[in-house]
Parts: sequence; structure tokens; C-alpha cells
Amino acid sequence: MKIQLLPSTFDDHGRVALEQRLTCFLINDSVTVDAGSIAIALTDEQRGSVRDIIITHPHMDHIASLPIFIDDMFGFLREPIRVYATEEVIEALEKDIFNWMVYPRFSELKNEHGPVMQYVPFRAGEEFKIGELRITAVPVNHIVPTVGLIISDGKTTVAFSSDTAETEEFWKVLNQTPRIDALMIEASFPNSMSKLAEDSRHFTPESMCKASRATVIEELNALNIPRLQVMEPGRTYEW
Repeated sequence: MKIQLLPSTFDDHGRVALEQRLTCFLINDSVTVDAGSIAIALTDEQRGSVRDIIITHPHMDHIASLPIFIDDMFGFLREPIRVYATEEVIEALEKDIFNWMVYPRFSELKNEHGPVMQYVPFRAGEEFKIGELRITAVPVNHIVPTVGLIISDGKTTVAFSSDTAETEEFWKVLNQTPRIDALMIEASFPNSMSKLAEDSRHFTPESMCKASRATVIEELNALNIPRLQVMEPGRTYEW
């Protein structure tokens, strides 16, 4: 399984920068977990192959360029972009984003080949499939309805915590999973901002990390957790 954290910032020369303000993970060049930077970071080849997008929750850093991506692809699609989400998230997307004011309601539109966007609802705890991938969503502790994900292709199993503070069900399900090859944890604040992290239900390194990236990395390294590393935007990891 190949996973790439799509970059969301670039330097003056157009090269990938390390700051990560938007969230979007690309799996096997065809499926994404969230869509923060999907419209700005995919290569042309990846744009041609990504048709399945899982949304963990509707915060802007996780959906920011989803409507732009569908808009860009509108005239080229021969099959709809499939957006997988819980009913609560779909309702939020329709009410606040695809509402004919912020962006068109693409779920109601077609090009010459047919529909351009399709919602695929899923329920937490029930496995669903995207191609060869089997996915289970697990609720986590965030300020809006949010799920973490456990994804397997039959050989490799990876998990995404999504945005969360201390949570129980996600770790319980992970501990019951026979094998986890990789775990992606989103941590957003340094220890010095623990009150803000608590209020917004995010991790700090101490409680489990977007302030100064250098500070977060330093505090993570100080934990001395075996095999813990900070993902590099743009780099492809394989398991």
C-alpha cells in the first residue's frame, strides 16, 4: 500500500514546503482520505485516477479544495467523483458548501457523460469497500462528528486517527485488529498551547501535535517513542 501526505504549502520556487495547513492523504494514487489540498497538490496523472474521496469530518482544512477539484474536473469526468462520508458530514457539505451559494450542488449536475459527483454514505462500525480496499470508520473525540479510519488491502492495514483528542473507541478497535502496519496520527498544537488543544479537541505531543513545526517535532522526538516519525509532505510511504 502506498500513502502520500499531499503537500499544502510551497516555497517561492514552487517546491514543497514542510508547513502542513491542509489535510489530504493519497492512497495508491486513486483514493484520498480527506480533501484539503486535493485540488492543488495532485499531479496530472493522479488527477486522472482519483475518483474516490473519503471525508472524515467537515472542517475546512479537510475539505477546502474538494469543490475546486470537482469544478476543475467537471468537463473531463466519465464517471462521478464519489464522496464517502457519514450522513452527518454529507448533510453539512450540502448545507454549508454545495449549497448554490458557496459552490454549486454538484450532486445534482451532469456533464455529457453523466453525473459528476455522487455521495456514498457509510456508517461507523460497518465495513465498506473501495476497489481492493476495505475500510472501517470509528468515531473519535472531536468537536464535530468525526471518524478515524482503518483501511486494509488484505495484506497491509493502516489507520488514520483524523482530528481527535483523547478517545477510547478508536484505540479499542485498533487493539482488537490483528495487525496494524502503520498509524497516522494528526496532532496540531505544541504543549504550550494545551488549553487551545483541549478546547478544540486536538492532540499535543504531551497528550499523545500546527504551531511551530520545529517545536512540535522537537517535543515529539523527546517522547522517545519507537518508530514514531513525522510524515513529510509529498513523500510516498509504502508498506
